[in-house]
Amino acid sequence: MSAPFVQELFRRISSVARHPASVALLALLPTMPRPTWSQEVADPARGGAIFLLLPVGARAAALGQAAIADAGHSEAAFWNPAGLALLPRAEFAIHYSSTFASNNTAISAYLAPNRLGVLGISGYLVDLGSQEIAPGPGPPIGRLSVKNIELLVSYATTVAGDLAFGVNYKLIQFRQDCSGDCSTTPTAVGTTHGVDVGVQYAFGGNDDLRVGLAVRHAGFKLQIQNRDQADPLPTRVQAGIVYRVRLPQPAGVEEALDARILFDLQDEWGQYNDPDARVGLEIGYGDMVRIRTGYAFLHSESRGLSVGLGLRFGQFALDFARIIFDSSNFDEPVHISLRVAL
Repeated sequence: MSAPFVQELFRRISSVARHPASVALLALLPTMPRPTWSQEVADPARGGAIFLLLPVGARAAALGQAAIADAGHSEAAFWNPAGLALLPRAEFAIHYSSTFASNNTAISAYLAPNRLGVLGISGYLVDLGSQEIAPGPGPPIGRLSVKNIELLVSYATTVAGDLAFGVNYKLIQFRQDCSGDCSTTPTAVGTTHGVDVGVQYAFGGNDDLRVGLAVRHAGFKLQIQNRDQADPLPTRVQAGIVYRVRLPQPAGVEEALDARILFDLQDEWGQYNDPDARVGLEIGYGDMVRIRTGYAFLHSESRGLSVGLGLRFGQFALDFARIIFDSSNFDEPVHISLRVAL
């Protein structure tokens, strides 16, 4: 990571930290001017397996996708695998999202932490739907379906107490499956491999201030037809911070009240001079109720506000998120996650 990227991260972090009233920041975000960096819209065709950049999990989606320093739940596997090291118990999770282009489902299972660390697997399916093949005015002769698939094997552990490390091995696949008469649109499959590597550090021996750094989607090019047409993975470098504020405890309230502020910067591998920013705010009544909002300052039409809610009933946790794009060109995604502590 280059010095300008790190300097930009901590410049923005220190700006937030100097204002105790930053808990109210999210209420003003939609009215704030855009960041000073370039407003050029990102081209989705720049790289293969661009679906890897879609947010997975309602918790992170509600927080403006600021999740690199977040920890203690299985959703961290899709953001910064180091966050798995703080998983308190074994966990099974299902994540579903409906977007303007696809229906996405992820299933995760992670073993209970032990002295060696946390180990688990996740599967992620992005279903782009199907279309009938009708080369002429006659009846359809076949059906074409397009899917993206990601399989993760994750490992995370704590190092020297306050430092956590995590890694994902990833199998990534694009599938264009054809049934019926496929003479004009044959089945096509592209498979590649990648990794995510991340670290997190908690200051002061507690979880009130945590920073994270991750390299995501690094790996081999995705080849579907031939080597000359292979596309590189959308490798990203992302750094983040989360700061927890302990709120005054009203009389008669049993659960602790707190607020968390999250902030991330992300840029393409090798760039580091024009990052996307993500900011999130979460207010909670213990683990029972978590109210979330955030804003993703992205170089694309998918930037915008997000809102969400997290509820816990014993060993069950239910998270909901809605992303509200600045642009009206796309339907607004909905995310739902169910996590079960085992």
